Amino acid sequence: MNQTVLITGASGGIGQATALVFWQKGYKVVLHYHTHGETLQTLCRDMNSTRPSSAIALSADITSRSQVNALFDRAEKEFGSVNVLVNNAGIAQQKLFTELSDSDWDRMFNTNVKGMFYCCQRAVPQMIRQKRGKIVNISSMWGQVGASCEVHYSAAKGAVIAFTKALAKELGPSGIQVNCVAPGVIDTPMNGHLSPDVMKALRDETPLGTIGTPQDVAECILFLSSPLSDFITGQVLAPNGGIVI
Repeated sequence: MNQTVLITGASGGIGQATALVFWQKGYKVVLHYHTHGETLQTLCRDMNSTRPSSAIALSADITSRSQVNALFDRAEKEFGSVNVLVNNAGIAQQKLFTELSDSDWDRMFNTNVKGMFYCCQRAVPQMIRQKRGKIVNISSMWGQVGASCEVHYSAAKGAVIAFTKALAKELGPSGIQVNCVAPGVIDTPMNGHLSPDVMKALRDETPLGTIGTPQDVAECILFLSSPLSDFITGQVLAPNGGIVI
């Protein structure tokens, strides 16, 4: 397969799982990270030892347009056009609404929304020229229904969903699909701050009676990036075990 996927925020649990499923399907993978790249560098070495020149890990601050442009320039130099863009980079924070600061709000939207905007603006022109491309944006179930003590996170992830739907309408005539994955409770380091009791309560609240895995989310992202999804755009796929229906 001569396809290239660029995954932002690839150093996290979902990002690494996504990188692996794409690589296993024969994609060339560009793994973006900001400050924690040691694990990704090791992962790339392992991938390249099995299939040479199939993976690269690159650092960038996606809240900077110039760094995003440089990220794509390097990816295109190594692997050619980016055929699939997975906007996975994001941050979370639990905090009372009355205690949110300007910096809390700005940091949340800069990473979760502005970074996605910059990456899409850089990727889309080439996709339009080729009349094909796949963009998958990662939201959250809290972007669908909201979460107490996570107003800024919920608002940012809700913006990801609205962005996805609007961009899908605009790019559809160019043969480009834009979709969204909104995970539920997933066993990742981002949820590592939750106590065992809280995780048990969330598990009990989930109709399927289990917590999701990064692999569950990665398979959804792969599906929306594959030819199986060619007639799907502007949609939100929610691997959440039924906790939000």
